[in-house]
Amino acid sequence: MPKHDDPTTELPGTGPIAAELRATGSGPIAAELGGTETGPIAADLGGTGTGATAAELRATGSGPTAAVPAPPPGPAHTGPAHTGQADTGPVHTGQAPAGRPSAGPAAPAAPAGPGYRAVFRVREFRVVFVAHLFSLLGVVVSELALTVLVYDLTRSPLLSSLTFALGFLPYLVGGTLLAGLTDRLPPRRILVVCDLLCAGCVALMVVPATPVALLLALRCAIAVVSPVFNGTRMATLADILGEGDLFVLGRSLLRIVSQSALLTGFAVGGVLLTVVPPRGALAVTAGTFLVSALLLRLGTVRRPARGSGAAGSGLSGTWAVLRNRRVRALMLMFWVPPLFAVVPEALAAPYADEIGVSTAALGLLMCALPVGTITGELLAGSFLSAAVRSRIVLPLAVTGVLPYLLYAPEPGVPLAAAALFLAGATGAYTLGLDAWFVAAVPEEQRGRAMTLMTAGMMTVQGIGMAGAGVAAEFAPVHVVVAGTGVLGTVCLLAAAAELRAAGAAGDRKARRG
Repeated sequence: MPKHDDPTTELPGTGPIAAELRATGSGPIAAELGGTETGPIAADLGGTGTGATAAELRATGSGPTAAVPAPPPGPAHTGPAHTGQADTGPVHTGQAPAGRPSAGPAAPAAPAGPGYRAVFRVREFRVVFVAHLFSLLGVVVSELALTVLVYDLTRSPLLSSLTFALGFLPYLVGGTLLAGLTDRLPPRRILVVCDLLCAGCVALMVVPATPVALLLALRCAIAVVSPVFNGTRMATLADILGEGDLFVLGRSLLRIVSQSALLTGFAVGGVLLTVVPPRGALAVTAGTFLVSALLLRLGTVRRPARGSGAAGSGLSGTWAVLRNRRVRALMLMFWVPPLFAVVPEALAAPYADEIGVSTAALGLLMCALPVGTITGELLAGSFLSAAVRSRIVLPLAVTGVLPYLLYAPEPGVPLAAAALFLAGATGAYTLGLDAWFVAAVPEEQRGRAMTLMTAGMMTVQGIGMAGAGVAAEFAPVHVVVAGTGVLGTVCLLAAAAELRAAGAAGDRKARRG
């Protein structure tokens, strides 16, 4: 199930790296990661991946729109019901609703034709999509290359594994303290500057004289700006596509490519490292960040800042967003599933060892969740209307980790992989949840809210991985995973109840108004 949003959102499953490194002589890294080597990269990729990369890619807008999906029985929704067709709804006029500043050029009228093809007909989205691919490549390869480089320099598995952990820790700081920038500065400027900062940090890593401490500090710097980049890109996507079905499908595409990157990115990075040394691979990734910056600078429209900063900065601005009960409840629904979803991936290597299977079988376990996520998103985005996707949000979300109960009898690889695939497929709930979220957040706070949402997804994944490792010290891995299915379902039911209560409270307030 999706976890994180984009790169670096909209990331799961970095485990195979450790196994492959073990097979190629870098084994200590995997050993020290203790089976939780699904770290930062996955979360950064932002969808439902594991680790930093997945969350960012997965875990990956402002401006008035044509239509908003109809609400389910729970959360309240405003706006006309969306029919699920990309060409329905009134044409965007470019005028801001009363009380909101204009976010810049109007979002285009939805092109004719349903599904993902309609999204690709929007030229500006195609630019953002290609830039996303280059940025993902930079994230995946740089983290792999940096891990190997730190180990080569120090021969310390602890410091090597720390490069993954540093993909999580600064995310909370950047997402909380810098989130206000996403609404106070022009979005294109933020995106380009963030890419340039990442390129500069990676370029400094390439310098042979750079000490290990500075390498880790530079890794932290990239992680600090990542939530700002991801939140701004998510908010800008609504400027480009509107707040209706095109936005939902555009977000879905970014998550799908993020999950796909998890399946192929590490293989590409591994091949690259057999041809060039780690610093050479880092030099390549600096180039990918520069290409992304160039594409965003030349291929996207300049839009003014969507807010004036009146909502406050730092923690005060964050609280201004979180005062909205419905927004808090929606964020909770984004945060709780990945907290539990990462557990079997974090423990994939120990589980493979527990049941005595090969590295190839471990790779199958690591691929099952992202493959399920991709399948679920494609099916929901291609064949379900917006109204149907809205109705299935809560049923899919609350059952998302129930398949983990199949781990209870300590199953073999086929049944365990099936459980992970089913859990990943339930991640299709995020399409409807995206529509609810963009409709609930005031336009002038949208960048900050989306930055907080992605930062939270990254943070809870790190907590989930750490908690899984601690639990596995005291109980067999299959018991930990099955217990996660029980505890996670209880917590998801509570989160869904809060979301319904927030929707009912919003309805009552609207009637009184």
